[in-house]
Amino acid sequence: MVIRIGITCIIQNSNSLLIVMRFMVSKIKYLGCFLLLVLAASCSQSVPEEFTSSDDKIEIYPDYSQIVIPNNIAPMNFRIIEETDDYLTKVSDEKGNSIIVSGREVSFSKSKWAKLLDDNKGGDLKYEIYLNKDGKWQQYTFTNTIAADPIDEYISYRLIEPSYSLYKKLSINQRNLTSFNESKIYSSPVKWQCMNCHSYQDYNKTGNMNLHLRGPEGGTIITNKGKVEKVNLKTEELPKGGAYVSWHPTKNLIAYSINKVGQTFHSKDIQKVEVMDSFSDLILYDVDKNEVRYIVQSKDYLETYPCWAPDGKTLYFSSAHFKAVSDDEYKLDKINELYQNVKYNIYKVSFNPETLEFGKPTLVFNAVARGKSATFPKLSPDGRYLMFTMADYGCFHIWHKSADLYVMDLEKGRVQRLDEVNSDDVESYHSWSSNGRWFIFSSRRDDGSYTRFYISYFDKNGKAHKPFILPQEYTGFYKEFFKSYNIPEFMVEPVEYSYRDFAIEGPAKQAKFVEK
Repeated sequence: MVIRIGITCIIQNSNSLLIVMRFMVSKIKYLGCFLLLVLAASCSQSVPEEFTSSDDKIEIYPDYSQIVIPNNIAPMNFRIIEETDDYLTKVSDEKGNSIIVSGREVSFSKSKWAKLLDDNKGGDLKYEIYLNKDGKWQQYTFTNTIAADPIDEYISYRLIEPSYSLYKKLSINQRNLTSFNESKIYSSPVKWQCMNCHSYQDYNKTGNMNLHLRGPEGGTIITNKGKVEKVNLKTEELPKGGAYVSWHPTKNLIAYSINKVGQTFHSKDIQKVEVMDSFSDLILYDVDKNEVRYIVQSKDYLETYPCWAPDGKTLYFSSAHFKAVSDDEYKLDKINELYQNVKYNIYKVSFNPETLEFGKPTLVFNAVARGKSATFPKLSPDGRYLMFTMADYGCFHIWHKSADLYVMDLEKGRVQRLDEVNSDDVESYHSWSSNGRWFIFSSRRDDGSYTRFYISYFDKNGKAHKPFILPQEYTGFYKEFFKSYNIPEFMVEPVEYSYRDFAIEGPAKQAKFVEK
């Protein structure tokens, strides 16, 4: 009965109700517009009119102050360390364009950040950070330079938990440097399978890639002309398969070192682990012919870390003199006793890409004469600069706190320590960008335990600039991420293969050994 009356009343007064509803809608519309204007006004922030300027350096994490940054890098978000009542950050260019962010966590809009960088290539960005305490504002400033040179869009790397022999969750990942997008290239479906030594031909411009798997279903994964194969590079004539790798820039030829690796653990040394080769030589693999042959073979030298010159006519590598105990083998125990005396120089051999003939090794840099050991030789894309890691001894410098980065100007023969880049902790594996203006390297400067990636600008005068840590979207990422980054490699194109393409079951295709 009540419902019937209500319906009747509504029907009888439909015209009046319609008028009322239209009135209410119009009022709501105006009210909504008013609220939007109020909200917009509240969001249009401005810097304080009254403040005191400070000449002190403000502490932010990561430290993104006084650096040269790529014009296409992802937003470089940071956190203000000092605790206070209120925070305001303004980043502006010389044209008056700016981004203003409130709060302790300074996270930039991706679109606004990208536009600010793109509009100011070769220019400067001014950072103004305002701290409010007890109603009084304090201003801190610094300037960053936006390089005219972009950075390669992609890098790839291995993520590994801090362990020595057991591994369950390894992966090879790739990251877009212009954003925070990350994806897995390969994550092993097989327990206890180790993966490493990912490498590309000419910054992955050809899509040709190398990835080595150890353990169950192991082998060397090679992508070539859209085809993926698993190859066994160890033959009856070779004591080991391929390890450290460098793909020829134009030919389907890959240089490898073959290494017999051992580990020693120290109880008193601050460097708890020592990784050493008791045997190592260099080999060449012809991808198209599935043939492998020696490049350099010596009983009294340990050759490792091959690296092609950009023209493909010279191969650089590290080598240490260590006399064999017998004609058949090197004794690991002998190296364990004398490990601090094993020191590497950098050599090169000429190469004929048509005949596949190599010349005799020639000394490039004598680190032993300085009482040091030089490894990881990497040539800049123009072939002028040779970057390497130098430490007190040994070849596995990612564990050595004495390891620093050096650059040799091959035109002038001058060697310089990269003081702008090095820290009191480990600096090791490094990679040049395809334009030679940037390099990325591994460092343990943050906490001495976890390896992180740092990027540095390398200008046309051969000078390296203050490095910055690989940007992450969340400013506290590195404080909560308990994996190490390993083997950074620049790429101009991403890896398009699915990780399932690399999970090839069954035995690997056997390579054939040929004499020189």
